[in-house]
Amino acid sequence: MADPINDSMPTRISADCPDDIRHTLYTAWGHDLDELKKILNANPNDFTKALSIANAQDPKTRETPLHAAIRACGLAEKTEDGVNKEEDGVVEEAREIIQELFDSGAIWNALDNNNETPGCVALRLGRKTLYDRCVQAGIQAELLFDVLGYEELGSGSEDGEEEAATGAKDDGNAMDVEDEAPQLVTVKADETGMAFGEEANEKTVTSDEYLKSELTYDDGKLVDSDLNGVMMAWETDIMKRSVAALLPDAPTGKRILNIGFGMGIVDGMFAELKPSRHHIIEAHPAVLEHVAKPDSKFGPNWEKSGPEEGAYKIHAGKWQEVVPKLLEQGEVYDAIYFDTFGEDYSQLHMFFTEYLLGLMDEEGRFSFFNGLGADRRICYDVYFNVVKVQGEQAGFDISWEEIDVDMSALAEAGKGEWEGVRRRYWTLDKYQLPVFTFMG
Repeated sequence: MADPINDSMPTRISADCPDDIRHTLYTAWGHDLDELKKILNANPNDFTKALSIANAQDPKTRETPLHAAIRACGLAEKTEDGVNKEEDGVVEEAREIIQELFDSGAIWNALDNNNETPGCVALRLGRKTLYDRCVQAGIQAELLFDVLGYEELGSGSEDGEEEAATGAKDDGNAMDVEDEAPQLVTVKADETGMAFGEEANEKTVTSDEYLKSELTYDDGKLVDSDLNGVMMAWETDIMKRSVAALLPDAPTGKRILNIGFGMGIVDGMFAELKPSRHHIIEAHPAVLEHVAKPDSKFGPNWEKSGPEEGAYKIHAGKWQEVVPKLLEQGEVYDAIYFDTFGEDYSQLHMFFTEYLLGLMDEEGRFSFFNGLGADRRICYDVYFNVVKVQGEQAGFDISWEEIDVDMSALAEAGKGEWEGVRRRYWTLDKYQLPVFTFMG
């Protein structure tokens, strides 16, 4: 069980903490840059040793040197109008310590036993400069992992209108130096990967497992057999805003592709615009069975109601299998929406780098449910920037619309909207809605 957070205590060191780790933590807490460099460079030809030191953790509290350096700054004072007094001497000292640790390979999203990353501590203490440095380290790390071929950050939830592909890894607490790159968390459309803190030991949701699971449509939510929220009604406003961003001025006669049906919320909104083509890709057998029911709005009668044969169609299968066939058939769309479950960010990345160019009309628009790392502010901010960089590299301009999320019914796990759902996949009061268009 986590210890109470007491930022006035000089680092959170347990009685069982080894002496060398204890010394490193106290050095980071005291912002003693010369001593820290001496510790890190004690074996100048052994980068692995420096990496191990930079990521040293108290065995009980899981405090790292990054946590200690930031925690030592304490709560930022506020001005008369309530704004944090950010720039003071202690922040500059901490910034130098943090930089030295990152240069030595410190992991930006290592967790202590209070379920906080170093960036989470900085955010809670109102130390924006240090928080921003942790975000930048996360961006650099994830872009580097991508270049080197490591598995990327798990992404937050893809709003659960599901389908399939590779599952993200779930590793829980901060990794050991020998482990591969850490992943983010969220179980929903687990475009994420690992769970954090108390959730760390929970079962990872992978695409293959999800597609074999039983689903339940109940009380404004769609959940799998492990009670993971695949899609929930609270997302309706986000879907409405997404449709408006993809098809401004509510035009009719457009060509639409949605990847992941789920509860059918976004497809119902698309259908109201009377598109000329409306294609849906869905992989889960239970969803396909649900849609095929006689009273379904998207069953056989809907498919027959299109302006021509094949204009309205649900494609059964994983998008990785269906999309290449659509490309072969020459299908092109004005609006494309992507919302899958059980996939890591690499699949979304693969979609907009390898397939979107061929699927989207030159004047078309693309968006996705942006739940990437949405159970933790720093992870969401890291993904926001990673998507911007990689979207531009793929040849797209991305505009963002910030949407307020009413947290009154989403604030506590197991209650309100979350009743009957194993874990929250959304904890933030702001949603960043992305819209991709071709550059130029």
